[in-house]
Amino acid sequence: MGLKTHLVELLPFAAMVMVECLDVGLTTLSKAAMSKGMSHFVFVVYSNAVASLILLPSAFLFHRTKRPPLTFSLLCKFFLLGLVGITVMQNCVFTGINYSSPTLGSAMSNLVPAFTFLLAVLFRMETVDFRSSRSRVKIMGTLVSISGALIVTLYKGPPIGSLPVQSPPISSEDSFPSQSSLFNMLATESNWILGGLFLAVACLSLAICNISQAAILKGYPSELTTVAFYCLFGTIQCAALSLFAERNNPNAWKLSPDIELISVIYSAVFGSAVTFSVQTWCIHKKGPVFVSMFKPVGIAIAALLGAIFLGDALHGGSVIGAIVIVVGFYGVIWAQSKQEENKSLGVDRLPSSSDTTPLLQNYMVA
Repeated sequence: MGLKTHLVELLPFAAMVMVECLDVGLTTLSKAAMSKGMSHFVFVVYSNAVASLILLPSAFLFHRTKRPPLTFSLLCKFFLLGLVGITVMQNCVFTGINYSSPTLGSAMSNLVPAFTFLLAVLFRMETVDFRSSRSRVKIMGTLVSISGALIVTLYKGPPIGSLPVQSPPISSEDSFPSQSSLFNMLATESNWILGGLFLAVACLSLAICNISQAAILKGYPSELTTVAFYCLFGTIQCAALSLFAERNNPNAWKLSPDIELISVIYSAVFGSAVTFSVQTWCIHKKGPVFVSMFKPVGIAIAALLGAIFLGDALHGGSVIGAIVIVVGFYGVIWAQSKQEENKSLGVDRLPSSSDTTPLLQNYMVA
């Protein structure tokens, strides 16, 4: 009986590790598909279209009796969620990964809790008291996490684990880099920075989506229906964007039966349906703080998969920045967990509905 209880307690841990592996596997497969020439605009359309075909029947099948009625204003909110959470976020993610690497994508994803915390404070979903040590830790952790992301973005650093190669004597003619090599070096660094900027925008978009979705679910408590509809609207929006972006390349819509097809199916099935279901179950069992604490695990998994399947080198800037991000991130999570403990004991007071901003009230009213 005791062994069974321990196994049940360990099940959420194993489930969240699986989620992180699936998430990193998605970024790695998408990088491999785009390296073969697949358009990331088309990739987002196909993956979300298949995910919509999976989620919509499931939502109507499992929630047909307890689902609140759909209204026009609610569908408009789903449309905005699709715009922020899919059209902007996913296209920026895959563009950033295409310019950089899955390792950078996983490192930058730790900015999502920092951005979410800032937006929660802005919309008065989170209270900040500078006299409280927890609030000070939250603020410092947010700043440290953002600083770590800037390190990862702006400082690539030397590759780790590679032995220095003994170079031949340098002549006076070779004492300065050639014009072509200097151009290639600057182009590589600029692509790395540009990829980091796209990933930062994606993190901000995901944070906005999380805040908006939490507000909507207070008035429409049907998670699967919400995700199904904003995935559908995101597919329609991405299709329009892809038709514009790839208007001169009709061959971009051809899907090869190799890594491209595999990555699309993987993204639809595991990146949307399975991941969402597992995360929802873990939040119900252990809470959102527990789920958020597993996000830094993706850094190590991404570095390992990138080195094995893509041949990516692990650079010093990525390691230093990732460590800084994790330190700041866990500072925020620690303060958040302590505050939740005090709230459960009745020490702190949650903001009342009168404290909520009008914008948030508009989101909550279906």
